[in-house]
Amino acid sequence: MITSEEHAGHRSALTVATWELWKRPKHWIAYTGLSVVTMLALTGVFAASISITSSQVLLCFLLAGLAIAHTEATRRIERQRRSMSVTPHINMTSVWVLPGAILLPPQLAALLVTVIYLHLGYRSWAGLRTVNPHRTVANATSMTLTAFAAWAAVHFAGSEDPTSVTSICAASLAFFLMNAVFTGTGLYFAAPKKASTQTLLGSWDDNILEASTVCIGGLVLAVLPHQPVLVLLVFLPLYLLQRSVLIKQLEELATTDQKTQLLNATTWQQGAVREVARAERENGQFGALMIDLDHFKNINDTYGHLAGDDVLKGVAALVKAETRAQDLAGRFGGEEFVVLLTSSSKQEAVAVAERIRQRISEMVIKTRDNEGNSVIIEQRTASVGVATYPLDGRSIDDVMASADASVYAAKRNGRNKVVSSPDLGKVTEEAREAVAA
Repeated sequence: MITSEEHAGHRSALTVATWELWKRPKHWIAYTGLSVVTMLALTGVFAASISITSSQVLLCFLLAGLAIAHTEATRRIERQRRSMSVTPHINMTSVWVLPGAILLPPQLAALLVTVIYLHLGYRSWAGLRTVNPHRTVANATSMTLTAFAAWAAVHFAGSEDPTSVTSICAASLAFFLMNAVFTGTGLYFAAPKKASTQTLLGSWDDNILEASTVCIGGLVLAVLPHQPVLVLLVFLPLYLLQRSVLIKQLEELATTDQKTQLLNATTWQQGAVREVARAERENGQFGALMIDLDHFKNINDTYGHLAGDDVLKGVAALVKAETRAQDLAGRFGGEEFVVLLTSSSKQEAVAVAERIRQRISEMVIKTRDNEGNSVIIEQRTASVGVATYPLDGRSIDDVMASADASVYAAKRNGRNKVVSSPDLGKVTEEAREAVAA
């Protein structure tokens, strides 16, 4: 006979066994587990060796209260930002954790981080598909270790005054660098095959935002021991900072295809219309490519839509790598991509199209099918249509209609080809020879 307690135990075991944590890469689980153990061990050592005063406890509660008040004031903004973010996500906790790391004993700094992240997890991130409890624990652990590093940096600098210029600069620099190290290492172990400088360390905008929060934290550190009421003055700038970041994310969401991170069809069309006006005004020219992946439906039918998405992302990254910053690369939907090559002749456009076609045929995508089995998708092909302004049309619609007709001509003639207007046979052959050379 199974008792009610045994039933509860079975349910608990089943719940633990189905945690999203176990779906994470083993190296990430090991790294996170080691980080948690290290953080707890250091906290224990600090608690046993460093005494705490009542004023420090009160300061800890004050910082926690300020952080909670700030979180409540910006909760909806943070929730929207977090729901749209891909890692690394920059929140504003550094503003409160940095002063706590320097003005409090490390064990109280760890308590402060715990309170802040518990409140964030419960009030701002609860229910979001992209935020699981283990992610919150990992982020809180990294932030705690970062706080320990900032505390150590101040003591290493040898300044007796924690609010001196030397202490604040040392703490801010250590905090920024170590936070990047801990976060980047965790992101690497989460997806080592997709690791890049931007995925691990974030964009310039991400780093500027984090540096801004650290700078505000440094100002709070300087003011808090002497004029604590003045700390309230940072609330409005923080609110406006988070709001401006949200607006930027919304703008990117409105202009970017979320699957490939290229321009969406509407934004690409708007940019192309502006380029037509510029070319007409300056008597210039440009090339346009329409890229259609051959037999793409077979990938979705064979391996599943997630595998197909990985192929689309791979092609998008390839197209972006083979075009210039001033060019417009976008996704028109499905398996169709478009590129506008500014100030490019027909021969130059064909050369780029041939290079993209060739690289797609060499592309190797490592992904998983619907059953979770590892698969390799390779030897894919694409049909590419090329058109130019003003030779193939005086409007973007006319130019793209010519490129679209060329795509269909490529598909009718065996696919895996670059085709343009009738006089392109010789140009295409010359471009193919140039790529081969």
